[in-house]
Amino acid sequence: MHASGTSPAHGLDEEQQAANSLLQLLQQEQAALVNADVDGLIKLTGEKAKLAAQMTQLAKRRHKALAAAGFDATEAGMQSWLGSSGATTADNKVWTDLLAVMQAAKEHNRVNGLLISQHMTRNQNALNVLQGNAQGGPIYGPDGQATTKIGSRRLVVG
Repeated sequence: MHASGTSPAHGLDEEQQAANSLLQLLQQEQAALVNADVDGLIKLTGEKAKLAAQMTQLAKRRHKALAAAGFDATEAGMQSWLGSSGATTADNKVWTDLLAVMQAAKEHNRVNGLLISQHMTRNQNALNVLQGNAQGGPIYGPDGQATTKIGSRRLVVG
C-alpha cells in the first residue's frame, strides 16, 4: 500500500478497520434488538455515531486525494484510480475487502431497521390496548389509574 499521504490508497487500511468495527457494532446492535436490551442499544448508538464520524472523515480524505489525482471523488473514481498505474495489487485488495465489509454492514443495518420497526409496531399496539384504542375501551385513564366501563359510565378502580 502507498505510504504517501496524497495517494487515494493512503488510509484504506484505516477505513477497512473502521468498517470492520462498524460491522461488529451492527452485529451487537442486532443481538441487542433481538434481546430487547435497551441499555445495550443506548451504549451502541453512541459508539456507532463516533465511528460514523470517523469513517466520514476518512472518506473525505480519500475523496480529496482522488480529486487531487484527477479522478472523481466517488467509488467509480476510486475504481478508475485503481485501474491506473498508480495503484498496487494490495491497494486493489484492500479496496475490494472494504467494499465487501461495507456491503455486509449495509445489510445488517437494513435488518436492524426492520427489527426496530417491529419493536415500534409492537409497542404502539400495546399502547393502543392500554389507551383503549383497541376493542373494549381504555384500560388506563390519562391519570394512569385503571378504568373499566359499566354501560356508558366509567368506573375508576383504585
